Amino acid sequence: MVKGKMSDRTMTRQVLLFISVLSLSSVHGQVSYSIPEEMAKGSLVGNIAQDLGLDIKRLKSGKARIYTGDSAEYIELNKERGVLLIKERIDREALCGQTTPCALDFQMILENPMELYTITIEITDINDNAPSFGKSEMKFEISEIAGTGARFMLERAVDSDVGVNGLQTYALKPTDHFKLQLKNQPDGSKKVEMVLHKPIDREEQDNMKLVLTAMDGGEPQMTGTLQIHVTVQDANDNAPVFTQEIYKATVVENSPKGAVLTTVSASDADRWSNSLVTYSTSSGTAGVSDLFELDRDSGELKLIGHIDYEKQKHYQIFIEAKDQGGLSDSSKIIIDVSDMNDNSPVINLISKSGSIPEDSRPNTVIAMMSVNDPDSESNGKVHCGINADVPFTIKSTSNTFYSLVTDSDLDRERDSEYNISVTCSDEGVPSLSSSVTLTLQISDVNDNAPVFERSSYEAYIIENNTPGLSIFTVEARDADWNQNARVSYILEDSSVNGVPVSSYVSVSADSGVIHAVRSFDYEQIKDFQFRVKAQDGGSPPLSSNVTVKIMIQDQNDNAPQVLYPVQTSSSLVAEMVPRSADVGYLVTKVVAVDVDSGQNAWLSYKLQKATDRALFEVGLQNGEIRTIRQVIDKDAVKQRLTVVVEDNGQPSRSATVNVNVAVADSFPEVLSEFTDFTHDREYNDKLTFYLVLALAVVSFFFIVSIIAILSVKCYRWRRERMFYKSNGNLPVIPYYPPLYADVGGTGTLRHVYNYEVCGTTDSRKSDMKYVRPYSQSVISLDGTQTLPHAPRDNLTNDDEDNQQKPPNADWRFTQGQRPGPSGAGGPPEMAMGTGPWPNPPTEAEQLQALMAAANEVSEATATLGPGTMGLSTRYSPQFTLQHVPDYRQNVYIPGSTATLTSNPQQQQQQQMLMQQQMAAQHQALQAQPSEAAAQPEPPKPAQTPASKKKSTKKEKK
Repeated sequence: MVKGKMSDRTMTRQVLLFISVLSLSSVHGQVSYSIPEEMAKGSLVGNIAQDLGLDIKRLKSGKARIYTGDSAEYIELNKERGVLLIKERIDREALCGQTTPCALDFQMILENPMELYTITIEITDINDNAPSFGKSEMKFEISEIAGTGARFMLERAVDSDVGVNGLQTYALKPTDHFKLQLKNQPDGSKKVEMVLHKPIDREEQDNMKLVLTAMDGGEPQMTGTLQIHVTVQDANDNAPVFTQEIYKATVVENSPKGAVLTTVSASDADRWSNSLVTYSTSSGTAGVSDLFELDRDSGELKLIGHIDYEKQKHYQIFIEAKDQGGLSDSSKIIIDVSDMNDNSPVINLISKSGSIPEDSRPNTVIAMMSVNDPDSESNGKVHCGINADVPFTIKSTSNTFYSLVTDSDLDRERDSEYNISVTCSDEGVPSLSSSVTLTLQISDVNDNAPVFERSSYEAYIIENNTPGLSIFTVEARDADWNQNARVSYILEDSSVNGVPVSSYVSVSADSGVIHAVRSFDYEQIKDFQFRVKAQDGGSPPLSSNVTVKIMIQDQNDNAPQVLYPVQTSSSLVAEMVPRSADVGYLVTKVVAVDVDSGQNAWLSYKLQKATDRALFEVGLQNGEIRTIRQVIDKDAVKQRLTVVVEDNGQPSRSATVNVNVAVADSFPEVLSEFTDFTHDREYNDKLTFYLVLALAVVSFFFIVSIIAILSVKCYRWRRERMFYKSNGNLPVIPYYPPLYADVGGTGTLRHVYNYEVCGTTDSRKSDMKYVRPYSQSVISLDGTQTLPHAPRDNLTNDDEDNQQKPPNADWRFTQGQRPGPSGAGGPPEMAMGTGPWPNPPTEAEQLQALMAAANEVSEATATLGPGTMGLSTRYSPQFTLQHVPDYRQNVYIPGSTATLTSNPQQQQQQQMLMQQQMAAQHQALQAQPSEAAAQPEPPKPAQTPASKKKSTKKEKK
């Protein structure tokens, strides 16, 4: 009831409010309030949102909550209003005892982002406790001879309140013989003594009753009383006296029970029984009797309980020494408790994250914690750390608060989970530590593309497979997780021999199994390749590709095919063996092929049936049919052999061929023998027909060949006749060897000639044909005749022309200048000018010379003119050797001792000589018109080795 009145009064008082903001890394602010104790539940403490400058929405979105650690929760947060309310009744005396000021410290936590605010609430005292005595009464035995001024120690009152509400004064009634005396102690307490100020007389009053009243300073004032009973005794006029007014002792916490802390002593001047002193304690401090014990006779103070520095650091024990006459003295023992490092740091997790993505940036907060050590000084200084094998670090945000943050980049594929051990150690000796383990999951991010096991694959499949057959499986692995690691396989578009690869194979999107879409044929396609793409299910997806090569394996699905002898059902073909054939005579050879490959195409030949097995054998590998003995007269003319051709496949395939062999020396014998076999329709029915047909075909082709040859010969002969009849008027551009002339003046080349060169692949059969002299038909491009015709006697090849004249010494070549490959020297007969070439040219050199000559003809005919005999200025005397396109500088003309040269001086002499000869020929033509008008006979071609051989054969015939 008293407490209710006090509470109503204190609620009317103004609440003291002050706010202080601290600049800490994670502690964003600190707020302090002051409230009286014993406030009712739901009472307002303060508007925390307004005081911290926070929005109500921030309290809701940040999931604001109160963190008090292991302490009881007296305060609650109303997030709807942003205020702090009383959750439980606060008793200052139970919370803090005599400690002043009394304060509640707790934190308010906000998330997203994490924020920490420290809140301090000072609990002010109200006068809700009356002073009280440890005893309800005290008894004194006082000798009647006690003199005035005798002092008697009274029990002190205890008031749980502090300050003005605590114990203030005492009052003693009645005051007839005794008065109350208060003495201030050095520690601020008061010694309460009852002093005899008027002698007492046992005969007048042997018992007295007094009341000691203890009063506090609160409003209303509260008191406590102690009943004092005084018995008057006789004789003992000296009181005990302590040797010290204050005794001090020091005890280390966790000391064993029974330890002697100190010994007190008091002396009495009386003798005998009046000098015997006993010691006792008073209940000046709560809980002292449970921890300490004072020996009644010896005055030793022993420890009987457990001392904890963290609970109380100092103790005060009031002691009394009393003699047998009731006289006493009082003193005090002050006990200081020394701290030991007996408490490990206490780690409390305020907030933590269960998982973070692997792409989180450094310094991302994953946990916040508070660490406390109740020890003092260095025993209470704490340092925290984590295991070194994790990419995290711990940072101190204030004296007791720590944040666990990321220190480097994370990779879920390297570590998907971390067990972070936080260890906090104090600086005591020995050091004590505590640890806590946090499990953190790393969530996946699609940062890895699928990876195939190999850079390329090769798979094999046997031909003639069933469509849909599984060929091979490609597999790609993705280091990511869940959907990001789900791999799909896609066949990339490409073509094989112009056909889409999807018509050959297909790929299962889920399993990567490659199936054959069609049946493959090794004989059509032996291998092909394509690309498969592996794509994960991330967003955006990542992919990689690989090349797969499919090799088609051959299967023995083709039987051997016999190419020779050709098997027909309507014809009879026989191989002839003369009766004079020796052993090992090659009759024929069976030729067969197999379109398969490998051992499936390895063929072996066996003789299955034969008219006479002792006469023939077949080569196992080559199929050659040979005789194994001498043919005798008794051997039948008609022999029939059956040869089996077998491949080496599994299972093997084979083909058979029938070979007819005729053992005879002449064809009529064979024909009559084969005709007599009337019982064999296969050999007799159409033999005559095919023989006649073959003869007719051969005759037909022979006649056609003769006609074609004659036609060609006639055509060429007619063309030559027409050319001579036309007197050179045909629009034919002759070929002039560029810059070549007979400049020797010896008459070996009286005219400039054109030649038809017949080149064959065999240089020994090449021939050169004489066509016409230069003077007969040189036609300009405008169709006019520019050169006179030579007389007929100059065109004929007489014996004098056919014979080689002695060469001019100026035209001779040295051995190093003779034409040939790379200037090589010729044989001795060529050095004398008797051979067609100093060195026989190769086929490539002949072809090169002909092509170069043809090219020069085409260029020369475009620039023909009267002044230069139809040749361009390119072929003028000033034209140097380096402009000559022919690969030979000097050329021999077969059958002549003249040499064509490209020397400019010789060319000039040649042109002058040619002009003189042309003028002489022109005069001769005018003088003999009849001879000029006559049709000249075509010149005979020069004899070649081939023509000489033909003429020799004709003569022999």
